[in-house]
Amino acid sequence: MNEQSLPLSALDAYAPVQSEKADALLKAALDQHRDKIVVIDDDPTGVQTVHDVHVYTDWTEQSILEGFEEENRMFFLLTNSRSMTQKETREVHEKIARGVIKASRATGKPFVIISRSDSTLRGHFPLETETLRREIERAGEPPYDGEILCPFFCEGGRYTLGNVHYVREGDRLTPAGDTEFARDRSFGYTHSRLDEWCEEKTGGAYPASATTCIPLEMLRDLDVDGVSRLLENVRGFGKVVVNAAAYEDVKVFLAGYLKARAAGKRFLFRTAAAVPKLLGGVSDKPLLTRGELVSGNSQIGGLIVAGSHVQKTTDQLAELTAGLADLERIEFHVSRALEEGGLEAEAARVRELAQESLRAGRDTLVYTSRKRMDVAGLDKEQQLKLSVDISNAVTSVVADLQIQPAFIVAKGGITSSDIGVRALRVRRALVMGQIAPGVPVWQTDGESKFPYMPYVIFPGNVGDRTTLLQVVRRLRGE
Repeated sequence: MNEQSLPLSALDAYAPVQSEKADALLKAALDQHRDKIVVIDDDPTGVQTVHDVHVYTDWTEQSILEGFEEENRMFFLLTNSRSMTQKETREVHEKIARGVIKASRATGKPFVIISRSDSTLRGHFPLETETLRREIERAGEPPYDGEILCPFFCEGGRYTLGNVHYVREGDRLTPAGDTEFARDRSFGYTHSRLDEWCEEKTGGAYPASATTCIPLEMLRDLDVDGVSRLLENVRGFGKVVVNAAAYEDVKVFLAGYLKARAAGKRFLFRTAAAVPKLLGGVSDKPLLTRGELVSGNSQIGGLIVAGSHVQKTTDQLAELTAGLADLERIEFHVSRALEEGGLEAEAARVRELAQESLRAGRDTLVYTSRKRMDVAGLDKEQQLKLSVDISNAVTSVVADLQIQPAFIVAKGGITSSDIGVRALRVRRALVMGQIAPGVPVWQTDGESKFPYMPYVIFPGNVGDRTTLLQVVRRLRGE
């Protein structure tokens, strides 16, 4: 049964945060923390809170070893598993687990794994973390006591209050189970209470009554010892739900986690983007400017590619096109997927139009048809495959470009991953920072299609109606 929506003022109903004290607690705990943090990211938007951190777009033993050998305490492995079948996801995570164990033993560095996923609860859960746990324990590592769930993501308006996960929509907090994200065709769910969500997604294997919940009141009281005591009682890969309405709440929780970790407790993490930033000790950084991102003398237009179909993206595209009268708009007709060779022909048509527009110095939007295609008789995995076929065709538009745009913005997690990995051929990207809250920018590597180019990764579910317009205007210097 879903909960009621709340006014935004509900966030103020708790004791105020104690920023300086929370900072000091986490800093003291991190100073004693020596684990390498491996973030396994199911799409490229997980770096939306960090900077000066590397993302590897493959999971070969070489890349994982490179990550362990870096001086940075943290690195990301991008799987894009949200676009994979369950079988593919399982195989990828088995391979990653084996690679992490091998690199850890070769370097002598212990590790913590964060399975970074969607702040609106979509993704292959519990498959990914169960697979990691099984493979790591099978390799002879000590057993995991539990799994920590923290989908809090302030920049995207995702909060967990009273064990209920909320999504900010205007001036209201909507229970996640009542949003469009809960109706996702591949990863849908019904419950907004995270303990009940765990029970739902695990088919009853981890009942809500057995879930450990960390109260927000405990975190606002800076009760690190209380958090640690709760974690010390977790056994058998039990689930731990973290309530959070501000970064300070997560800081206090992590201080308690690190105390339990020092006492020998072992946990996997399933979180949104806040935990990697804080556990990785990443500092705040101002938003990136046009001068850091775009060459001042470029005569070529910039490219925006939109594949996400969530309503937020559609609303943002409407604001973008209304706000930029000179923007060239090219629709990619997804219905051509039903024709033999239709997607290839459509990709070729769109690419030629885009190249002509970019050469003329016009900023160009390539977007998939806003009406999502429903094909009767397809199961979840068949529907996912159709979506992947369409995404591959859109990706080929960028892969076959013969000119380098002044900038590239990709809208949507799967779209941005496919463009970054397959079209731009990035293996190891540097996260430069964010151009808007929750909107990260990669710098491509020297071997990519467009070397050392800033690449804007815009999640489908982030920002308000005008955020995409604001990002493009910033890139244009307006």
